Amino acid sequence: MDQICIMNADGSGMRRLTTEDDIRHYYASLAPDGQSVLYSAFREQNVYEIYSLDLNDGSVDRLTNRLGVLNAPEISPDGASITFTRGNPTNGILQIMVMDRNGDNARNIPQVFGWDPTWSPDGKQILFASGSEQNVQLFIVNRNGGDVRQVTNFPGIRGRSDWSPDGQSIVTYSGPAWNREVYIMNADGSNVRQLTPRGGNSQGPSFSPDGKWVAFTAYFDKYRDDHGCEIYIIRTDGTDLRRLTNNDYCDYQPRWGP
Repeated sequence: MDQICIMNADGSGMRRLTTEDDIRHYYASLAPDGQSVLYSAFREQNVYEIYSLDLNDGSVDRLTNRLGVLNAPEISPDGASITFTRGNPTNGILQIMVMDRNGDNARNIPQVFGWDPTWSPDGKQILFASGSEQNVQLFIVNRNGGDVRQVTNFPGIRGRSDWSPDGQSIVTYSGPAWNREVYIMNADGSNVRQLTPRGGNSQGPSFSPDGKWVAFTAYFDKYRDDHGCEIYIIRTDGTDLRRLTNNDYCDYQPRWGP
C-alpha cells in the first residue's frame, strides 16, 4: 500500500512516516512551518479522510469526518486554513473546499468545481484544475470565492500544479498516458514552455522554496514500468536534471517543504 515518506532535498535520509501497512495514504504536503504533514488516507468505501502528522512526535490527528473522498490537502501560507478537494461518490462532482487548520468549518467555495488546489504565496488566491476530460485547464479563484478566471489554454492538462514562491510562475503537467511533460509558465498563463526532457512521462511538479528547482515524478530510467517512477528535480531553466530516489516501488507526488 502507498505510504507517506520524507527525505532531504538531496534525496538522502528517506524515511517512512505512516505506519498502517494495509491502508492507502497519498497526496502529502508539508506545513509552512515544517512541523507537520497533511495527507489523505482511506477510511472506508467512498471515504478518504485528511490527516495531520506531527513530525516531532509522530502523532496523527484526523481532521475530517465522512465528508466524502477527500484529497490534495494543503495548508495556507499563514497556517490558518486548509484547501482540499472533495469528491462526491454519488455524482462524481469534485469541489474545491476550505476549512480551518484544525478541520473545523469545512465549506466549499461556491460554484467552484475542480481538483488539486494550491495556494498563492500570499494566501489570497487558489490555483486549481477544472473542466471536462477533453479540456482540463487551470483556474485561479480568490480565497473568498470571487473572481474565478481561467489562466491556461493548452491541451491535455492533468491537474497537479504549483505556484512559485515569488508568485510569478506556475508549473503543471499535461499529455496523454506515458507521454506527459512538466510545463512552466507565467502566473497569468503566458509564456508557456516545456520544462522536462522528453521521454520521462513527467508529472506532479512542485517548486522548491527558493523557486530555483522543480521536483516531479518521472520514468526516465524505467519507462513504462508501473513500479518504475522515481522523484527527480530540475532547475527552472530546464538544466541539471537529477534523480533523488531509487526504489523498486513507485515514488510519486513529491511536495517540497519550507
